Amino acid sequence: WWISMTLTLTLRGHVGFDSLPDQLVSKSVSQGFCFNILCVGETGIGKSSLMNTLFNTTFENEEVNHFQNTVYLRHRTYNLQESNVDLKLTIVDTVGFGDQVNKEESYKPIVDYIDTQFEHFLQEELKIKRSLHNYHDTRIHICLYFISPTGHSLKSLDLVTMKKLDSKVNLIPLIAKADTISKCELQKFKIKIMSELVSNGVQIYQFPTDDEAVTEINSTMNAHMPFAVVGSCEEVKVGNKLVRARQYPWGVVQENESHCDFVKLREMLIRVNMEDLREQTHTRHYELYRRCKLEEMGFKDTDTDTQPFSLHDIYVAKRKEFLAELQRSEEDMRQMFVNKVKETEAELKERERELHERFEQLKRVHQEEKRSLEQKRHELEEEMNSFSRRKVAAEALQAHMLQSSITHTIKKDKDKRK
Repeated sequence: WWISMTLTLTLRGHVGFDSLPDQLVSKSVSQGFCFNILCVGETGIGKSSLMNTLFNTTFENEEVNHFQNTVYLRHRTYNLQESNVDLKLTIVDTVGFGDQVNKEESYKPIVDYIDTQFEHFLQEELKIKRSLHNYHDTRIHICLYFISPTGHSLKSLDLVTMKKLDSKVNLIPLIAKADTISKCELQKFKIKIMSELVSNGVQIYQFPTDDEAVTEINSTMNAHMPFAVVGSCEEVKVGNKLVRARQYPWGVVQENESHCDFVKLREMLIRVNMEDLREQTHTRHYELYRRCKLEEMGFKDTDTDTQPFSLHDIYVAKRKEFLAELQRSEEDMRQMFVNKVKETEAELKERERELHERFEQLKRVHQEEKRSLEQKRHELEEEMNSFSRRKVAAEALQAHMLQSSITHTIKKDKDKRK
């Protein structure tokens, strides 16, 4: 038994632990930060352009065609620095998403990639000698889902994919190329998207409102979702300075808030809520994956009234379970092998019987043909003997007639001499 008490005391002088936040900031800055962005959208919808505009730089980009057989994810990591703060940025692009005729499982490679990054982090945590302080965390912190500016409703592919992703990653929907529809249509399209997301149970990321410092701005920005964005890699001269914008015959579309929500997105994503996105990824999405995995391995939480579990007991139990499963698998394979051998033997016996019947049939046919040939040979021999007898008779008759003719001639000659 023990008793715990929590008391609040007033210090009589300066102690110094109020410098702890400064120590944490200094340590975090020295270690650097990582931030991983997943861009999901169809080919050519403007994912790369938005990333270039978002970080005000030009990332490597390889253009892809619309003839990809499958969806695959391409990731690139960049080291950025701003005011002595290092950021390891990873941008993951979904190549070929939405380009196939059969889009039934287009979301599967994306889900598998997110789970794989969770699994890598979990394996690092479970190591005996861990090094999480310098481990490159590749877990996805934010998923920007690009929606085509159709102005009507979400596609089935969009709804299915976002529903599969909302429990695994912080999801923010974006209306891409928002300069292609009017402001009135854009506002109606936003309302339509949010209505469909709610009716289909899709949970998108909400900017936190529990901190008084950002409650007002985050509440306002939550009402602007989904953000309508316009990205550009070209610089256009507006006034006396060059800005990233899109030049049209009728004017210039800039990054300012009167043209699109790009400034709001960058403000919320990078300047205000980046740390919350990282924290939500670890405390919510990764913890959900970790809990499910540990429960599959046999671990479970204990209540205050129960005894704490033993890792050794769990290991022994899982080992016995594994050996029993292995033995069952071995027995199943042995039985399967025996059944296969029996089936093969039965098949071979059936083949042998068929061959024997075929051989007997051919043998009978051969004997019948042999008898038929013997009979024909006997008939031919009879015909030949008959022909020989007739030939002898004919020759004898011919010789007799010749002898008679000679005798008659001789007699006539004698008669003439007389």
